[in-house]
Amino acid sequence: MNGEILLAERFEAERAQLRSVAYRMLGSITEAEDAVQEAWLKLSRSDVNEVRNLAAWLTTVVGRVCLDQLRSRASRREDPLPEQDGHVRLPDPVVSGLVAINPEREILVADSVGIALMVVLETLSPAERLAFVLHDMFDVPFDEIAPVLDRTSASTRQLASRARRRVQGATPVADTDPARKREVVDAFLTASRGGDFEALLDVLDPEVVARSDGGALVPSLLRRGAADVASQAITFARFAADTRRVLVNGTPGVVSFADARALSVMSFTILDGRITGLDILTDPSRLAALSLAP
Repeated sequence: MNGEILLAERFEAERAQLRSVAYRMLGSITEAEDAVQEAWLKLSRSDVNEVRNLAAWLTTVVGRVCLDQLRSRASRREDPLPEQDGHVRLPDPVVSGLVAINPEREILVADSVGIALMVVLETLSPAERLAFVLHDMFDVPFDEIAPVLDRTSASTRQLASRARRRVQGATPVADTDPARKREVVDAFLTASRGGDFEALLDVLDPEVVARSDGGALVPSLLRRGAADVASQAITFARFAADTRRVLVNGTPGVVSFADARALSVMSFTILDGRITGLDILTDPSRLAALSLAP
């Protein structure tokens, strides 16, 4: 019994790190929790007496579980890629700054892995995503990743290199000063709630892209250009009784409420003091799962 308790304690010490790996792999908080739980089941059924580095062993186990999930997801075609066939699919946002939020979730994005980057990760193949996430984000050596992919270390290195080029080429450049980003978000909120179209045009980049993921019940929207996005922002602001400034994946964002129910979570990409991208989750079922409260 003492051995089982010690093993459970060692696993709990790694849980936050394993959640972070799974979230970056799957883009889903719920699925990430499930992957970590499956890793625990595998651990509890395995003889790890000869395992020298349990943390590394668990990381590769979670990686393998996530890889299987991604491959299954791709084969079922249940989750379209971002902007594929008119659909918009956004990863789960990690929201902090509201009382109801579990503080453990903040660890998921301790290094500010923004929604825009997570969207790009969704476009990688399962093998590319595993190689990139484990090596580039968690410093797992290629010779430990290769067996998970059933590849050589050299082939795995090439896979990660290809993924890295795709990520670097597709991830939008953004400002990094949190205070400056908060100022821009505040200006956006003030203008949209006040119905000030011209002020919105000032804070929006002329080529801004707004993506809204409404899930199965609410139509997804993809809007381009400052005028179109400004009009939509003013329209949507009329339905929100309350808005709260929060952190979304570690960067300034907004949660909107009506009748004590979350209407949306907004994440902003900001460059040179202007909003270049808006990622908006409006899917009622996924918002409910986030347990957001005004």
